[in-house]
Amino acid sequence: MAKPHINIVFIGHVDHGKSTTVGRLLYDSGALSEQDLKKLKEEAAKVGKETFEFAFAMDQLKEERERGVTIDISHKEFETQKYHVTIIDAPGHKDFIKNMITGTSQAQGAVLVCSVKEGIQPQTKEHALLAKALGIDQLVVAVNKMDTVNYDRVKFEDIKSQLVTMLKQTGYKTESILFVPVSGYYGDNVFKKSDKTDWYKGPTLAEAIDTFTVAPPPIDKPFRLPVQGIFSIAGHGTVVVGEVKSGVLRPGDKVVFMPSGKVGEVKKIEMHHKELPEAKPGDNVGINVKNIEKKDISTGEVCGKLDNPPIVAKEFTAQIFVTNHPTAIAKGYAPVFHIQTAHVSCSIVEIVEKKDPKTGQTLQKNPDFIKNGDIAVVRVVPKKPVVVEEYSKLKDFGRFAMRDMGTTVALGIVLSVVPDEQRMQNIGK
Repeated sequence: MAKPHINIVFIGHVDHGKSTTVGRLLYDSGALSEQDLKKLKEEAAKVGKETFEFAFAMDQLKEERERGVTIDISHKEFETQKYHVTIIDAPGHKDFIKNMITGTSQAQGAVLVCSVKEGIQPQTKEHALLAKALGIDQLVVAVNKMDTVNYDRVKFEDIKSQLVTMLKQTGYKTESILFVPVSGYYGDNVFKKSDKTDWYKGPTLAEAIDTFTVAPPPIDKPFRLPVQGIFSIAGHGTVVVGEVKSGVLRPGDKVVFMPSGKVGEVKKIEMHHKELPEAKPGDNVGINVKNIEKKDISTGEVCGKLDNPPIVAKEFTAQIFVTNHPTAIAKGYAPVFHIQTAHVSCSIVEIVEKKDPKTGQTLQKNPDFIKNGDIAVVRVVPKKPVVVEEYSKLKDFGRFAMRDMGTTVALGIVLSVVPDEQRMQNIGK
């Protein structure tokens, strides 16, 4: 029987050994072969980075690519006793933010890597805050580079207590967090128990990941599929492609595409050129729709069932976390909001309040502006129709990234939506 699937993200400061630890997990679990590792070692030696072979497994050999050498190790997947794990890789800080929010799969858990030698760095804290702000409640901490301090228990305990304080401030319940002393490079306590830390009685990193739980797929929620592509296929009519986010769809179901309000009927559902009796969350499908032409709908729309249509927002209230704005965000600011496959310019018409990131309490009502590191509640008006839903009801459509000038300036979750009543009433007209 197939193991349940879980997505995890590795977070932490850029030089604390995330890639090496992941490479070691892949290798010791058998997901990275001896042959692959040998190739990586040779490539690493060529660029004078002898100890970086595991990191190379994750970092896709940037220097190598520049020199025209590629080694394809794309599988960021491995098996623990309990799970089939996919690693959402996020090497750089900007990539991390982008991947966390727009990654096809949202992480159900995070591994925070912190070097015992360098201790807590700004990114250690920032990544933990981000993970929390994005709703990742399950965390394991790998205290890495234990080999550089001779596996000293006192140094481990010291960093651990600093991390506990920092994570409490970030809003994590630290009683349930496991802290594992590891050496990513030598593999101590990563996949295999180490004989160098006889003082440590806890799980390995892989065993700690197995303590995470996975929420069941949202089959009982309303059907939602963000439209990724629309094709007109001779003899088949219109085929809409996308990944089912929630609910179940069957042939014969009446569907509606929002915001356009176009209504059709499902003729058949296909995945990998096979017909399916139904489409469930996680399925990437092609839906053959009757009564709809390619020109009627566009990418970025959301397909739902006619009896429970996706909600088009007149305005919405959201909690945002400002990650990377060059100056400050004031009323009237209108970046592009990325919500699933839709990219729509929206205007911040009111900054309701600024919150204390540590406690979640109100710091200031109606501030004039907010800047990097601030968490705030804002009122937003889309400049053109877009599907938005409450995060508490449908996570995938209640989560967004705000982008401007080529960077992600803020991330957010939707607290409440005022529907565009007129558009909702005009469905099918």
